[in-house]
Parts: sequence; structure tokens; C-alpha cells
Amino acid sequence: MTATLFTSPLDVVKTRLQSTFYNGRTSSTNGNTNNLIRHPAISPRSALLHMKDTFSILASITRNEGWATLFRGLTPNLAGFVPASAIKFFVYGNSKELLAARFNSGKQNSWIHFGAAATAGLVTSTATNPFWVIKTRLQLDRLQDGKTGQARRYQGSIDCIRQTLRQEGIRGFYRGLAASYLGIAESALQWVLYERLKTLPVAATDDSQTQLLSSTGSSGILQSSSEAAAAGFSKLVAAVLRTRLREAPQHQSTSSRIGLWTCLRTIVQQEGLGALYGGLTPHLLRVVPSAAIMFSVYEATLRIMAQ
Repeated sequence: MTATLFTSPLDVVKTRLQSTFYNGRTSSTNGNTNNLIRHPAISPRSALLHMKDTFSILASITRNEGWATLFRGLTPNLAGFVPASAIKFFVYGNSKELLAARFNSGKQNSWIHFGAAATAGLVTSTATNPFWVIKTRLQLDRLQDGKTGQARRYQGSIDCIRQTLRQEGIRGFYRGLAASYLGIAESALQWVLYERLKTLPVAATDDSQTQLLSSTGSSGILQSSSEAAAAGFSKLVAAVLRTRLREAPQHQSTSSRIGLWTCLRTIVQQEGLGALYGGLTPHLLRVVPSAAIMFSVYEATLRIMAQ
């Protein structure tokens, strides 16, 4: 939850860059946000430019809409974090034991880890999707005129829930669920890499204290950070699709009723392949420390409970 709180501003920027928020607009900062959407960082120079523009957008949001905007959607984000984490780790831990006992004589391997992680991802995505729909819509709810204090579309989480239910019904809370399923394979691969990498330093020593540090200390953090960075590129495409599908419907618009593949085809045709990597820089700045904290706490908790 600490990581969610401190990385909330980056999450807001990432969500806006992944959406249609800046389409047809020129950033009020020195950078052009359309370039951020269309041209992901593929070289050291462009990476530095994207880093600069990311912080320029943060400053622009604070100046034009107020600093509180950087924490829009934090309430549903935190509210969804606890059940999402509990479901994910509970299902993953039990699934790998059950799958190993059923299909591999009680022994765990990469395929067992992949199957358990995919199961955990499927259950978690289905159960918590309403939280992320509300979070996304609040983060994209732009204050049109910061000087006059013009009201936003949503007054808060409860108002967003009420409007979504009234306008779209229960189905509205499951917008983008198909795109979430699309990203399950990448998330499962991240778990497989984590399970594999965490055994490497352990195999080199018989000292139990060193083993604990390798999983929960600096080695564990470096491992989980590298896994998050590696998976971040492929997962970002699914994240962009989720964000587009979760956007609040506009008046007299059918955008809220399009499907996953129609959304993908429209993005590629109208904005180019680069749009599928919108928000890459804030995404990586946010996901690496978050993953490091998550895996380190997970391993530390398991070891403490085992004592």
C-alpha cells in the first residue's frame, strides 16, 4: 500500500498517456505528449527526453488542476489493493501445491509455477476489475478550468460508482476485463522468472541466514526489479487496451461498446503501433519499485510464518 501511495502521481500520468486524454492536444509543457504516445523510449536519448516530459506533465497537472489531481483514483486503488494482493497470493500459493500434487508427483517446476500464476491472475482480474474501472475513470476526469474551479464529471468514488451503474449497469464495472486476461501470460511469466531467479543465490550457499537475505534483501530486490522491467514492455500493450476500454463513455458515443480487437485495430490504424506503448516511461518508473517491494514482502512473510 505504501508503494501504491507514493507512486500514485506516476500512475495518473501513465493512465492519461495510455488513454485518449492527449489525443489531438499539444502539451502545455515543452514536450509534445503525442510523441510520448507514439514513440516509446528505444534509445538512451529518447529515454531521457521521455523522462523529462514525464516530470513536465507532472508539473503541468499540478499547475493547472492542483496537486490533489495527482492522487485521483487513490481511494479505489487502495481499496482494491488489499483484496487483489490477498487473492493473488492465496490462489497462487495453493494452486502451485495442488497442481504439483496432481500433475507432477508433488514436485514444482516452471510449468507448475506458470499454471498457478495464470490461475491466480484469472481469479484476481475477475474479482477486482470494478476497482480498476473506477480508478481509471477518476484519473481521467480532467478539471477543464483550474482557475474557475469548474466541476469535474465525478465528485468522487461513490459518485463515479453511481453514474457508472446508472448509465452502463453492472457490465460497466467489467470494462477492459478481456484486456486484463490478455496480460495474464506476461504476469505468469514474471512469477516463473521470480521463482527461478530466487533459487540461484540460494544454491550457492548452505547458510540459512544468507538464504534469507538473498530472498528478502538486496538480491531479492534486484531480481524482482529486473523481472518487472522485462515484463513491463509486453504487459504495457494490455494495459493500454484496458485503459482505453475503461474510459467513461462520452455523450452520443459508441466507444464504450467496442470490443477488445476492435479497440486494438482502431489504435493501430489511427495512431500507429507506438500508441500501444503509451506511458512507457512512467509505467517503468512505477512498476519496478512496486514489484521489488511486493516480492520482497511476500518472501519475508512466508519465511516468518514458517518459523
